[in-house]
Amino acid sequence: MNTDILSSNIKRYRSKKKLTQQDLSELSGVSLPAIKNIERKKGLPRTNTLLAISKALDCRLQDLVKPIGELSAVRFRAKSKMNRREQILAQVSKWLNDFAFLEVLLSDKEEYKLHKLAGNSGNLSPTQYAEEARRIIGLKSNEPIHDICGLLESCGIKILTLPYFSDAFNGLSVGEDDKGPAIIINTWERISIERQIFSTAHELGHLLMHLSDYDGKVRSEDTTQEKEADLFAGYFLMPEQGFNSEWEETAGMPFLERVMKIKSIFKVSYKTVLYRLKQKGIVDDMIWLQFQKLYEAKYNKKLSFKEEPFPEGSEPFGLKPFDFYADRLSRLVRRAIEEEKISISRAAEILNLSSEQMMERIAEWEDFA
Repeated sequence: MNTDILSSNIKRYRSKKKLTQQDLSELSGVSLPAIKNIERKKGLPRTNTLLAISKALDCRLQDLVKPIGELSAVRFRAKSKMNRREQILAQVSKWLNDFAFLEVLLSDKEEYKLHKLAGNSGNLSPTQYAEEARRIIGLKSNEPIHDICGLLESCGIKILTLPYFSDAFNGLSVGEDDKGPAIIINTWERISIERQIFSTAHELGHLLMHLSDYDGKVRSEDTTQEKEADLFAGYFLMPEQGFNSEWEETAGMPFLERVMKIKSIFKVSYKTVLYRLKQKGIVDDMIWLQFQKLYEAKYNKKLSFKEEPFPEGSEPFGLKPFDFYADRLSRLVRRAIEEEKISISRAAEILNLSSEQMMERIAEWEDFA
């Protein structure tokens, strides 16, 4: 029994269930000092101790002792030091394994439509990559993206939404060599949906432009590549022809409302719209301050740099969590359940639900087929 693996798995399952060490101690009947020693890799616990812990964590004993595959073709660059980096990567690895298992079981694997573009020699600019990606996917040159998760999943890219209670990272991506391609996005409630959508497009940019640099051991950000991915994301979400057309059509509107309308059409942040205007020479560096003043004058509220106009719940046309929702995995699980190819407990494990939650989900499937 490897104490490193055991410690990592217990921490991962405990974190997933949002339990403290004290909570786990009370649920399992294992003393708090014993829990701490196990997580600190001090000595080997008895089998009955691990059985009690696995029951409290709603997992199998073998889940606590088996190693999680290490990802190598991964890009995970955080802004600052992250305490849970390895736990997140372990969770992503398990999710990818479960996803691949279902695809094989059901003979249902989406073709990766952007594979050839990802293998391009790199002679294209970020904006050209964005244009070519949109063309391959089948988007019109002026068409907004209404459902980025569904769009990319239909192109063979797996999407995982993972709430991490920090803005230390917005997202990460995994290459084909590690059962990807996959994009994992931080859906912490303090990160706007607009930002989550932009981060998804940003990671797609990395998958297409920087695949040769994917290395799970590298933690620091490459400033040049980050700027390229940002540029790609802006033009992937808000194509030039579409932006120009909408900007001309809104010419009679007040500037603040004009920006807000463009933002809502393309599901981007107001900063993305202002940055495009600056790129095109329509505005200068003073626009950030000017926009904040216009906003404060109209709504009697200051606008912080990280904030989207109108807080969650009060924006008439604002984006909500269901504007960013990945559903392919749950669809595969439903099919596997209905075809009696996996058990209810296995389905719950894959979807990270309790047994009770899984039963409720199945009841909904049956009631609202």
